[in-house]
Amino acid sequence: MSGTKKNLALLFERPREPVFIAKGDKKTVFDVPNEYLNDRYKPLGVSLSNRFAEDAEERVQVKKISIPPFGEILELERDENFSLFIPKHRRVAGKLIDIFLGMRNVDDLLSVATYARDRVNPYLFNYALSVAILHRPDTQDIDLPTFIESFPDKYVDAKVFAKAREEATVVPEGSRTPIEIPKDYTASDLEVEHRLAYFREDLGINLHHWHWHLVYPFEAAREVVAKNRRGELFYYMHQQIIARYNYERLCNKLKRATRFNDWTKGIEEAYFPKLDSLVASRSWPARVANQRIRDLNREVDQIKQDVDDLKRWSDRIYAAIHQGSVTDERGRTISLTENEGIDILGNMIESSILSPNRTFYGDLHNMGHVFVSYIHDPDHRHLESFGVMGDSATAMRDPIFYRWHSYIDDIFQEYKATLPRYSENQLNYPGITVSNIEIQSQGSPKNTFNTFWQQSDVDLSRGMDFQPRGSVFVRFTHLQHQPFTYKITVNNQANGNRRGTCRIFMAPKNDERGNPWLFRDQKIMFIELDKFTVNLKQGQNTITRASTQSSVTIPFERTFRNLDLNRPQGGEALAQFNFCGCGWPAHMLIPKGTPEGLASQLFVMISNYEDDKVDQKIDGVCNDAGSYCGIKDKLYPDRRSMGYPFDRMPRTGVDTLQQFLTPNMRVQDVTVKFSNRTVRPKQRS
Repeated sequence: MSGTKKNLALLFERPREPVFIAKGDKKTVFDVPNEYLNDRYKPLGVSLSNRFAEDAEERVQVKKISIPPFGEILELERDENFSLFIPKHRRVAGKLIDIFLGMRNVDDLLSVATYARDRVNPYLFNYALSVAILHRPDTQDIDLPTFIESFPDKYVDAKVFAKAREEATVVPEGSRTPIEIPKDYTASDLEVEHRLAYFREDLGINLHHWHWHLVYPFEAAREVVAKNRRGELFYYMHQQIIARYNYERLCNKLKRATRFNDWTKGIEEAYFPKLDSLVASRSWPARVANQRIRDLNREVDQIKQDVDDLKRWSDRIYAAIHQGSVTDERGRTISLTENEGIDILGNMIESSILSPNRTFYGDLHNMGHVFVSYIHDPDHRHLESFGVMGDSATAMRDPIFYRWHSYIDDIFQEYKATLPRYSENQLNYPGITVSNIEIQSQGSPKNTFNTFWQQSDVDLSRGMDFQPRGSVFVRFTHLQHQPFTYKITVNNQANGNRRGTCRIFMAPKNDERGNPWLFRDQKIMFIELDKFTVNLKQGQNTITRASTQSSVTIPFERTFRNLDLNRPQGGEALAQFNFCGCGWPAHMLIPKGTPEGLASQLFVMISNYEDDKVDQKIDGVCNDAGSYCGIKDKLYPDRRSMGYPFDRMPRTGVDTLQQFLTPNMRVQDVTVKFSNRTVRPKQRS
């Protein structure tokens, strides 16, 4: 990888420090043309660069090019928060992405990025440059630092930073010890919703959500947004988040999340994030109990929107679902077909620039986030910024996220209920029978998943501006499960060898009252655990598969990737590695369970590969989290509807899971058992 590309990645480090201060392990200093310095530093140009270049091991000459006009991109102040949900913010982000994408080569990109870095809002700069690097053919081998390294303040308790500064300033690097983040810092057990804090506030889950929206932006150049089945993936990824959240609620003796669909009532749950924004030098606003959303009139954000608009948009979307078609900007009718309709709806409800008619169907999902995030100051009279719901890096911390997305998912389920039911022929795979399923996990009885707490360390130093150099680790506690193996026995009585897709899902066995489910309710509780291709010889086949191979997750090391270890050296492998930052965190694959063991049902299906396959080569491609993230620059790796076979209403006569099964499916009763112990990290040498 060329030097220029490596240097581009350095621009993400310590986002509020000026560009001329040394960056990276080699103390790299950028020699910036005087005109590129912002007005505060221009008069000091030469003396500044001499002062900060003294210790430099590496100097980078930034060439002078003609800079395109930045216009309204500079209207977002450097000390404000940035939100993709706010129309003005996403518009300027789209413009900045286009400037970065439009540069002829990497040297020009470095020039315009150094010019932008100290003028543009730091969050906006990080987002736009990240999207551009992921999507430019000549920069895909640049390693993107994980977002927590640039902006740890979006993930970590505010108290930690004072301790971290002290540690960095006083203690020499070799002697520093990790600063422990308490597991319960946002609320006490008086708040029942706090039982779910380990899920909502998990670093990996919030990083996944941020990275997913980085890979699938809803506003930018069309070629960046228009990815294969993007709207459908918006539906499915968020549907799975809600299924996983509701599973965790049942583990904690709570009922499933209630849809947030009455906008005249107050929101019962409060949320106090206990986060500080280091860029805005403010605390993230809290939402007290029983606040309700109100009409927005915030000139500073160019938002004037009535709560009634949400109602109008949702009525129009429901009407389109029941008419089976939508109307585009020119008045033409587009059918919501059996397989493609969900993709159109996904882009329309979110909404992205691919929406067939944003003027008419509106911006329902995004504006819901905005209304909630300004609930404390809808008309800007207190000069307050948005709450955590306004930022994809922090939104999943707030209980209302799941209530809002339960409402959004309900609209998608309304559409799915209008589709033809899967017939037995569309589900069965003649000649193929799943005859046994077993879960094997070290040191535990078969068909038992074991969960516990684990502590891990993450380095925050690259996001701490104006501090001494060197690593500063924080230690946080998260859920983890014992690694396990699936052992699946499949009989092939068909003539000759066959190929199939093995689809593995799991759901709680009973609802919150302890009653067995009706299939129509249980089907949206199934969480996908894995999906992979199998070759079946004639006769009996035994399939073994490790939990670490899941098509849903990315390994722990990649969620919190150490910037300098275990990474490909460059080229195509690194481009995949970046995209691979998208994926459900492996440590959260299995729900928490209960101390006595939560009864669950593991579902395995072998579908006919001929009906599933997508003709494309994906060898060597980062495809390990394809289920929720797709595959970089490729088609979604499964021709079936996302969530198949649970994405539609059941055929006539099916009321229970058992009645739904065909011979190529099987259900195994399993137990998810939680033990309240904490595994500490190995000592770093």
